[in-house]
Amino acid sequence: MTQAASIHPLTAALDLASRGVPVLPLRAGKVPFGNCPPCRDNACGGRPNMKTPGPCLCHAPCHAWAAATTDPTVLRAREWKRAWREAAAVAYHPGGVRLTVVDLDHADAAAWARQALPATRTVATTRGEHWIYRGAMQSANAVRDGVDIKSTMSYARWLGPGTGTMTALPDAVRALVVKEPSTTRATPRAAAVSAPVANGECPHRTPAYLDRGVAMAEQRITEASSAVHATVYRTFLAVLAAHGRCGCLIDTHVARLFAAAQAKGESPRHCTDAWANALTRLGL
Repeated sequence: MTQAASIHPLTAALDLASRGVPVLPLRAGKVPFGNCPPCRDNACGGRPNMKTPGPCLCHAPCHAWAAATTDPTVLRAREWKRAWREAAAVAYHPGGVRLTVVDLDHADAAAWARQALPATRTVATTRGEHWIYRGAMQSANAVRDGVDIKSTMSYARWLGPGTGTMTALPDAVRALVVKEPSTTRATPRAAAVSAPVANGECPHRTPAYLDRGVAMAEQRITEASSAVHATVYRTFLAVLAAHGRCGCLIDTHVARLFAAAQAKGESPRHCTDAWANALTRLGL
């Protein structure tokens, strides 16, 4: 698999697809194209719930990672032409080819990987490195500072074949997504959204406590000047850690957080993934 910087995204995508790698276009900012009107807000039922990649029935490049395909007919389809004209890069679905990408977002994260993880194929990125292992696993964001795991139900930007020999996915990487025991002071925390506790009683003193917390979370996302994706995930994690089990979070609160994230450029799919990853991390 090769891709020179001068190669048109569609040409690179077709080359990858011919090698069995599911691909999709990315727009500027390394984000996927938004859903088409019939699929907006997943009105079509959505691909995010699917376990395998493939185009939505609308045949447009909808639903982020789930749009990834190896079908050249789909990649050249009329519904994809506008996306390829505007595409800034190509992404692929690592889990679709049984791969895991450890995305190291800065030099310190790469230095940590060289000390903590077995050597494997590496690809240079704008600010760090991608370490690619054979084997798929659950994806997760911000498993530690500057480190994301991209495998199933996720996508990674294609930046070339990299260097070095690809090795098997080690337990050290799998362990990064395992929930660690909490060391924080025991307080009433986290809950399933729209699932109140018995009698609907909230252990917080007043509803204003929750409103203030959600407002502070919105502000944290809005004021993020860099690492927006990681900031969104950590903010979602903090809100769920504080309010997740008491049952007081409702869809309106979640919608406020998603709206703040989308105003910073996050897609609805990114928001859904970040929220799901936060729930998983907290064992909810």
